[in-house]
Amino acid sequence: MTPKRPDAAARRPRRPAARSGPSITPTHGAPAIDDDVNAAIAGLLLDLAALQDGPRALAYKRAAHAVLGLAQSLSALQNGPKLPKIPYVGPSSERVILEYLDSGGSPTVDRAIHESGQAEVVAARRSLRGDFISQATAETVLEAPAHGLVTLADYRGDFQMHSTWSDGGQTLERIVEASRALGRTCAGVTDHGYGLPIASGMSMEAVYRQHAAIDELNNRNRGAFRLFKGIEANIRADGRVDMDPDELRRFEFVVASPHSALRSRADQTARMVGAVSQPFVDILGHPRGRRYDVRPGVSADWREVFAAAAPRRVAIEIDGYPDRQDVDWTLAAAALDAGCLLALDSDAHATEELLFSRMAVAHGRLAGAPPDRVINCWSDEELEAWMNRGEREG
Repeated sequence: MTPKRPDAAARRPRRPAARSGPSITPTHGAPAIDDDVNAAIAGLLLDLAALQDGPRALAYKRAAHAVLGLAQSLSALQNGPKLPKIPYVGPSSERVILEYLDSGGSPTVDRAIHESGQAEVVAARRSLRGDFISQATAETVLEAPAHGLVTLADYRGDFQMHSTWSDGGQTLERIVEASRALGRTCAGVTDHGYGLPIASGMSMEAVYRQHAAIDELNNRNRGAFRLFKGIEANIRADGRVDMDPDELRRFEFVVASPHSALRSRADQTARMVGAVSQPFVDILGHPRGRRYDVRPGVSADWREVFAAAAPRRVAIEIDGYPDRQDVDWTLAAAALDAGCLLALDSDAHATEELLFSRMAVAHGRLAGAPPDRVINCWSDEELEAWMNRGEREG
């Protein structure tokens, strides 16, 4: 029986005041939040970047990403007509920020778009920023009281990350050390498989050596921390992953992720349904493959994909990498409604990026996810039972 989600009537979200920025209306008893001021301002700066070339475009992009990464809302940081010094935010960007904080819009940006005659170009870029949230909003969501939803205190470990065995910059030892320093008691390493050579994917011979190294680490940390043996396999155009079943069964769990056709507008529902229906696949990783202000990712009937994933207990990932946020909280809510599990992961390639899991947890809370539907909150015994289900039995 699928566990119930928190009652939506228990806490109705506030409707944000009318402004030009994105508004967020959480679901299922999730924390109520106001407008995402930082995301709106970052979007305006990126509008200007889209109209520029060379160094000016880069300057606006850097300012936008600096704003997105702030832990506090700019409205809280404002001190009268002044802002504190923010890295990469120069006078031109500061003018846009102050205009927005004063009026909820930017005459400077509106004028630039009108004079450029490129309104359609800007509209197309804006479509690549939907349902992303800023770090400040993520922190607000994490701190807000919301009964029955996943919290950071529930979070035991991260199940997508990369080490020096493929394209990561962190050793297995550092993963364990950094995870333990964050108070975590498990993790799953998911280096790329050989099917993705651009990401220095591991050969199977390398996999066997990595597993021996993981066994040694687990023996050394027995009772305090466990590192699970995973792999990130690539989803081909036909929906199959790029490793053989006999190879996939060597891992404790498998993340299947799309890394191609991420700009295509063609419907790829069959591809994604095929991926979650394939033996040994446990997590559908960054399902859309979208990137903030860069590409839209996979187009699919996601409710059909979630309906195929739910009975097989394939978890749908919320990848917390800031420019991925994939799936976002709106699709995660649909996945929960379909009966799916969630995996809230960092996709870390360096130890400091393990904190990207905070963004994933924030999206999970906005989606209304209780901890028993989130694999990152389960005990080792529950994880083993889930990983050893179905085709791995025997």
